[in-house]
Order: sequence, then C-alpha cells, then structure tokens
Amino acid sequence: MQNLRWVLNLLFVSSLLVHTSSSQTICTSQDRAALLAFKSSITKDTTGVLSSWVGKDCCNGEWEGVQCNPSTGRVTNLVLRNSLNEHTLYMKGTLSPSLGNLGSLQVLFISGTKFIAGSIPNSFSKLTSLTQLVLDDNSLQGNVPSCLGHLPFLEILSLAGNRFSGAVPASLGSLRSLSVLMLARNSLSGPIPLTFKNLVKLQTLDLSYNALSGPIPDFIGQFQELTTLDLSSNRLSGGLPASVYTLGKLQDMSLKRNDLSGPLSDRVSNLKSLSSLDLSSNKFNGHIPSSITRLQNLWSLNLSRNHFSDPLPVVGFPSLLSVDLSYNNLNLGAVPSWIREKRLTEINLAGCKLRGGFPKLTRPHDVTSLDLSDNLLTGDDVSAFLANMTSLQRVKLSKNQLRFDLSKLKLPEGVSSVDLSSNLVTGSLSSLLNDKTSRFLEEIHLTDNQISGRIPDFTESLNLKVLNIGSNNIGGQIPSSISNLVELARLDISRNHVSGVIPQGLGQLEQLNWLDLSINALTGRIPDSLLNIKAMKHVSFRANGLCGLIPQGRPLNIFPAAAYLHNLCLCGKPLPPCRKTMK
Repeated sequence: MQNLRWVLNLLFVSSLLVHTSSSQTICTSQDRAALLAFKSSITKDTTGVLSSWVGKDCCNGEWEGVQCNPSTGRVTNLVLRNSLNEHTLYMKGTLSPSLGNLGSLQVLFISGTKFIAGSIPNSFSKLTSLTQLVLDDNSLQGNVPSCLGHLPFLEILSLAGNRFSGAVPASLGSLRSLSVLMLARNSLSGPIPLTFKNLVKLQTLDLSYNALSGPIPDFIGQFQELTTLDLSSNRLSGGLPASVYTLGKLQDMSLKRNDLSGPLSDRVSNLKSLSSLDLSSNKFNGHIPSSITRLQNLWSLNLSRNHFSDPLPVVGFPSLLSVDLSYNNLNLGAVPSWIREKRLTEINLAGCKLRGGFPKLTRPHDVTSLDLSDNLLTGDDVSAFLANMTSLQRVKLSKNQLRFDLSKLKLPEGVSSVDLSSNLVTGSLSSLLNDKTSRFLEEIHLTDNQISGRIPDFTESLNLKVLNIGSNNIGGQIPSSISNLVELARLDISRNHVSGVIPQGLGQLEQLNWLDLSINALTGRIPDSLLNIKAMKHVSFRANGLCGLIPQGRPLNIFPAAAYLHNLCLCGKPLPPCRKTMK
C-alpha cells in the first residue's frame, strides 16, 4: 500500500532527532572497523555514498549515512537509502557480519540498493539496542533468520522486496514492541505463525506477495492498534475470522488474490475507520451486506472477481470515490442509481450483465476511470456518453455490442487509454490517429472489430505505448513513419490484410517488447534492424509471405520456431538452415 513508505519515512525522520554537543568525541575504533568491513563487502557502489567513508573519524558528519552519539563516539544510525526509480544507482555485495559489532546502533536502514545479496548475518542478534531495521528492496535471500527475534526494542522491521524463502520464523513473535512489520514481496511460505498473537502493538502488518497458506488467524483481532493490514497475493484460505470486525482503528485492508471464501458479515460496519477495502480475486460469496454502506470513511471498495450475488445494497456510501464490483454473480441489468448519482472517480462494473444503452451519470465530470466491459451494452453514440467526462483518463468498453463508426468517436482530451475491443466498430483508423490526436493518448485497443482502410501515418507528436488493432479488416502497408512511435511497447496488427514489407524503421522502437504481425500478407525479409530491440519478449511473424534468413542474433533467433512458421521461405535458427542461394 502507498502509505507504508510514508509511514517508514515519518518514523525514520523522528529517529534523527539526536542530541548535539559543542564538543564531540571521535568515533570508536571498533565502530570504524565495522563500517569499513561493510564497505569492503560492497564490490560495486554506483551511488558514490561509500566513497565518503574516508579518514579516522566516522562521526565527523562527512561519512554519508552515518550518525553518532556525540558523547560516546558510538554509531547510532546507519542509513543507506536509494530510490528504486534510479536504475543506475545501486550497491552490489553482501551484508558484512561486522555490522553486528555496532553495539549502540539504534537505526539500520539499508534500503533500495537493489543488488546487496546473500543472507542476513546471525551477528545481527547482537544489535540489542536496535529500534528500526529496514532492509527492503535489495536481493537478500535464504531464510529470515530466527535471531531477529532476539532484538527486544525493535519497533520497525521491514524486509520487503527481497528473495527470502521458507517459513516466517516463530521467533518474530517475541518482538513485543513491534509496531511495523513488513515482509512483503518475498517467497515466504507456510502459515502465519501462532506466536504473532503477542504482537499487540502492531499498527502496520504487510505480508503481501508471498506464498503464505492456511487461514487468517483469529488472534488478529488482538491487534487493536492496527491501521494497515495487507495480506494480498498469498495462498490464504478459509473465511474472515470474526475477530477482524473488532479492529476499530483499521484504515486500509487488502486481502486480494487469495483463496478466501465465505460471506462478508454484517459486522463489517464495525470497521468505522476503514477507508480502503480490497477483497478482489477470492471466493467470497453471498450478498454484499447493506451495513457496509454505513462506513463513513470508506472511499475505495474493490469486491471484484468473487462470487457475490444479487441484490446489491440500495443506498450509497457517504465518502465512496472508487467502486469495483466486476466479475461476480451479479445480474444488474442497469447501473444502480447509487452509482449513477454518486460523485465517483472510478467505476468498474465489468461482467455485471448490464444491458441496453449507456447509463446516464449524474456527475460525469468527476469520472477518471470507467470499465463497463464484458456486458451486453448496445448503442452507437459513444461520444455523447463520454462528452461530459472531462476528467476521464481510462475507458474500457470492450466485449459489448457497440456498433458505430470511428469517424463519430470523439474522446475527451485527457484520455490516455481507450479499449473498444470485441465490439462491432467500423471505419478507418485515420479517424482516431491523425495530427489532431491528443498527446495524452497512450493506449489504443481495437482488437476484434470490423475496422477497415489502411494504417495511417504516425506523426512525431504521438505518444502511443500500446497499439492493438488485430483481428480487423485493415489493409495497406505498415507506414515507414512507424519509427516515430518511439515510446511504443506493444504492437499487434495480427489477423488483418496488411501487405508490403516490414519497414526498417520498426527497429528504432527500442521500447518494444511485444510484436505480433502474424496472419497477414507481408512479404520480403525480416529486417536486421529488429536486432536493435533488446527489450523484446514476444514476436510472431507466423503465416505471412516472408522469405530469407531470420536475423541471427538475440532476441530473434531464440524465439520458438512457431513464431516463424507458415511463411514463404524463412530459414535460419530457430528454423532449419538456409540453402546457399537463400542467404
């Protein structure tokens, strides 16, 4: 959840309020040696932080990331943090056991270095003054060491975003002062330890994106200080324990992508502080209790991909801004009035058996994201429906029965993604892609329609990242101006009638990772320029009239043979070798 990073930042800032003195003792030789041993264990540091660790006094303020007690010369804080967005900044190496010799250390942050690997040394058990241990977003591996349960004053423990595996050690249940526990984005397995019942001071518990199994333990109701609970993307099963509904301070709860089942209790209304609830992609069933509408602070509700059934609550939610009820056992027919009349920013009702024309929203100006896909909607005036959605960014109306010509489609200026796949759309792409196309438009999904004409020229002002136009009646050639789509990551023009040669300029699209040109009438060779696209994960040239040597280099010669079959005379790895006359 987004607020977890903010929580850590706030708690970290508060820990930096250290005493200052007019006279300061230089750092002890023991602590200096421990830091230099850690520096030696880092084989590469592109951040440049460790280059400041020179001289005899590690407490003089010049050793970046190091803070000391000015009275004793002992290191109290070691903070090495890097942004994950800075891809070129990292550290490579291991955690030196010498860090366990920093006996006065209270705060240890080694976060976002990306490539510090190996295990957590058992010597960390000697850091008995530690209150904050944050080692997230590195490449640490092995088991989470049970010795971490021997740190009596630990209040924050975050090992998120590493490669830890095995069971969560029961010893962590001994950390009775813990307020933040984050073990997300690892490969941990097994049940949530019963010893966690002792962690009654927890405010944030994030075990998401692991492989944890078994039930959500009933003792979770003892965490009366809990404000954030994220157990999403695991293998948890069973129902919600009744004790969950006693967590009166809980603000954010995400249990998505598990194997949880059973009904949602009327007692959900007891979660009076709840602002965000995500139970998506589970097996919850029964009715959505009407009592949930009494949650005064709830602004985001995601119950999608479950087995909830009719009827829906008939009144709305006081503070709701985002709702997702997609893919349940709902047979709505029409959009409920409390959704149509509410001031919502996100409306997701895919697969809810909506029928007839477009709904009339009372406050369309507020909608930023709209998904009404996979329903039975009809109509031909999409532009009128979208006209007043001046804040709209993403719209998905795929898998309906919409019948209109692209020349009649006018998108609001700020739309970045439009998906009209699997409808009955006709007309030419030039109505949508021309010199008047908004610079905000990044994704176009028009697969499986009845679009004809040719692929239009692409201007330099376009910022397209995804262009899916497969399974239509498009002819003509791929224009050489395709090279102007420098941000393009996905291109699918399969199952059309496109002819001519593959332009050399396609190789200039270095961000391209998905390319499907299959089942067309393309001729000539596969251009060598495509070898410049190192990000490519998927290609298909199948069923065209291509001939000649497949460019011999990565990634083109490592894709399966199926990507090149049923052409005129392609040859070379992964297909059989070319005859001498074919090269």
